[in-house]
Amino acid sequence: MNAANPGKEGVKEIMASVDSIATPKISRISPPTNANEPAPAAGLRFPLAARNLFKWLVPPVMGLALFISIWAMVAQGNPTLPGPLKTWDSAVQLFSDPFYRNGPNDQGIGWNILSSLERVAIGFGMAALTGIPLGFMIGRFDFLNRMTAPIISLLRPVSPLAWLPIGLLVLKAADPAAIWVIFISSIWPMIINTSVGVTRIPQDYMNVAKVLNLSEWKIFTRILFPAVLPYMITGIRLSIGVAWLVIVAAEMLTGGVGIGFWVWDEWNNLNVEHIIIAIFVVGIVGLLLEQALVLLAKKFSYE
Repeated sequence: MNAANPGKEGVKEIMASVDSIATPKISRISPPTNANEPAPAAGLRFPLAARNLFKWLVPPVMGLALFISIWAMVAQGNPTLPGPLKTWDSAVQLFSDPFYRNGPNDQGIGWNILSSLERVAIGFGMAALTGIPLGFMIGRFDFLNRMTAPIISLLRPVSPLAWLPIGLLVLKAADPAAIWVIFISSIWPMIINTSVGVTRIPQDYMNVAKVLNLSEWKIFTRILFPAVLPYMITGIRLSIGVAWLVIVAAEMLTGGVGIGFWVWDEWNNLNVEHIIIAIFVVGIVGLLLEQALVLLAKKFSYE
């Protein structure tokens, strides 16, 4: 066959090739298999991230703006109450040198915060070392639970500051008395939450432990501790909040170096801006302590 004069079969092949090139193949584009789950588009990632950022950032900012606006309006109607701008200027000046020392009764706010945290750490640590094991024993043994129930019910509602004179009388010093108040105030949530966690353990677990003839140590490490850990962490979070709340009031009465004494000293000097700053400092430190415990709970979670 001559290439310049193709036959019928050659013409058909050429026309088929032309048709395949000219006709677009749309069968490659198929709709998503599930209409409720469309394929993600690259162009929608940025709006989705923007929406998530809006939900995370805008509501807290609006809440803080509303709080500052109300504060500013109240300060305008009351000249003795400093407004947000005046308090901010005092805070910048105060935290420019937070660790100065001009004598035992004139120290920077940084030293006062550290002194309060030291007392809280000692009192809270003593409460944890005592309250958590006691809570395990109370929840584990019914006789001990019945024996301690009236004591806990009687002493738990007592105001923390009511324990301060007892501490001063027995310990003969202000600093140990403040630590005693923290200890006796923060021990109850740990005891109660830990014991409740032990009592909520399914009885089947304990029956299996009896069948396997496990020792008390293995029952504690294999059954009690993993199951009670969420309750225990909740008690610790409640206790750290109580401890940080109590230390301010205790230091106001005992004196010395601490955020509570610093607030009382600034009140005697009629420095209201510093009192407001101390309120924010106490709130921020308490929030940081609680968030640290939340991270600790996630790290040691058995789930």
